[in-house]
Amino acid sequence: MLYRWSPQQIAAKLRHMHPDDSDQRISHETIYASIYAHPRGGLKKELVEALRQSKPTRDLRRTTAAKRTWVPEQLRIVHRPEDVQQRLVPGHWEGDLIKGAFNRSCVGTLVERKTRFMILCKMDGCTAEAELEGFSRQIKKLPESMRTSLTYDRGTEPTCYPESMDRLDIDVWFADPHAPWQRGSNESTNGLLRQFLPKGIDLSSASQEYLSHVAMLMNTRPRQTLGWKTPAEVMDKEIAEFRSRVALAS
Repeated sequence: MLYRWSPQQIAAKLRHMHPDDSDQRISHETIYASIYAHPRGGLKKELVEALRQSKPTRDLRRTTAAKRTWVPEQLRIVHRPEDVQQRLVPGHWEGDLIKGAFNRSCVGTLVERKTRFMILCKMDGCTAEAELEGFSRQIKKLPESMRTSLTYDRGTEPTCYPESMDRLDIDVWFADPHAPWQRGSNESTNGLLRQFLPKGIDLSSASQEYLSHVAMLMNTRPRQTLGWKTPAEVMDKEIAEFRSRVALAS
């Protein structure tokens, strides 16, 4: 199975496997340097394409298109509770769409803020109604304790948010315009997903089975921000701790 780990994850895993043998370890910067040091040609192209975001050079910044600025005042992110902002408790998600060729197809992405656990949702179109149905199908599979709020950007697709709040019993917040860092986990994940769902393809052909497989690969990668645990491990622990608290309370 091809896991497609990043150079940083590979380096961290080697340190864990060989803590006392420096000859069996390598830094992630050395891996990157080796890849980008190759002269132009087919080999360098293949090596760069194997990286998460396939950037032709390091530190190439990605710009974000301007967003529409409609949003009810009471649902602006500035009013979102501090425990959500500080990632103190699980159950708070960031949601977005990644678009296919000519913006005619899309896949829904959901990232839980504390655990970085990710869910991919098949969408039957790019309308607000399609987004509502696609997200609802997957969010309903979560334990109720893990579906408390959802933070969107300001695109036109989330205009069915009142139905989402009612159907899923979930709070909805909207990020400020031109502020992708307010949904940083989601933005970062969307970039990494392009390794599996490249730009310019028809995303309508991606089945939910395939999307769930991609999500599994992402959720079983060790993450530095989680102390090199995986999102799946951290999410399982959060669910187990919640159930234990409920059992003790009853």
